[in-house]
Amino acid sequence: MIKPGTKNLITDVDGIKIGNADDRKAMTGVTAIVPDVAAVGGVDVRGGAPGTRETEVLNPDCLVERVNAVVLSGGSVYGLEAASGAVMALAKQGRGFVNKGICVPIVPSAILFDLANSGDKDWGDMPPYRQLGIEAVENAGTDFPLGNVGAGYGAAAGRYKGGLGSASLITDDGVQVGAIIAVNPVGSVLIPGTRHFWAWALEQEGEFGGLGAPALTDDLPLDMPKESRLTENTTIGVVATNIALSKSEARRVAIMAHDGFARAIRPVHTPFDGDSIFTLSTEKKELTEPRPLGLAKIGAMAADCVARAIARAVYNAESLGGLPGYKSE
Repeated sequence: MIKPGTKNLITDVDGIKIGNADDRKAMTGVTAIVPDVAAVGGVDVRGGAPGTRETEVLNPDCLVERVNAVVLSGGSVYGLEAASGAVMALAKQGRGFVNKGICVPIVPSAILFDLANSGDKDWGDMPPYRQLGIEAVENAGTDFPLGNVGAGYGAAAGRYKGGLGSASLITDDGVQVGAIIAVNPVGSVLIPGTRHFWAWALEQEGEFGGLGAPALTDDLPLDMPKESRLTENTTIGVVATNIALSKSEARRVAIMAHDGFARAIRPVHTPFDGDSIFTLSTEKKELTEPRPLGLAKIGAMAADCVARAIARAVYNAESLGGLPGYKSE
């Protein structure tokens, strides 16, 4: 049997911690995904307008095998500086590979666009993201709220407030998979004309309202959602597992996990989105099933977790900056 973990968060995966930091004045934030020890990493970028850092190092043909953290940030290009802050915080903790006495943390990162929300971006010569990256790493733990927090603090999802979501799945034989997603898409997370999430069929234990199947009487409209904020978008996230994976296997899981985007957002992977998913393997457990089949199961679980995390992000986001929270209407 496969079911959500105790927390129904990515931290149900052994060895994963999450830290968040927000700037409420600027209406933006940062999320740090910090493994207890350096984790095997992979990434897959599907959106047409990505903003990333150190994704190339995760290619299977590159030297570095493991990463010390992944950072998700608001702020578009300014938010890439959050990873620099995370690097400094991790180095202070002695996390990273050591070369000639110098600690070198590896911190891939991705950003979303929240610059056009109603927050005050008049930050002068020093945007807040470096400090937010430091604080996010320092805040890392196993419990965290969903919705208006971290990289999802200033996010939007159509006419509703976007946010940060997470979900997990665990099998009877101890396979753990979780996802954390900052949701700020061009597409809609809701079926047009309804309160139902596109991901409704994957819902577990009423985690995003328990509305069940939508009662559709007309054909679904095929138009682009009217509420889309074109050029102000991107959904980014991380999936994690306790199963030992190679870099190429971690990339395959990230590829499969993008199916969760397609199940929860319509349209997705547009020219305006920078949709990116990282994979982390904490290597706490060896895979007991035959390799291709077991890897396929992990990828399928990751996709389901991603879809649920997207719905949970919007479901838990509260009204902010002129955008209503889902539960406020």
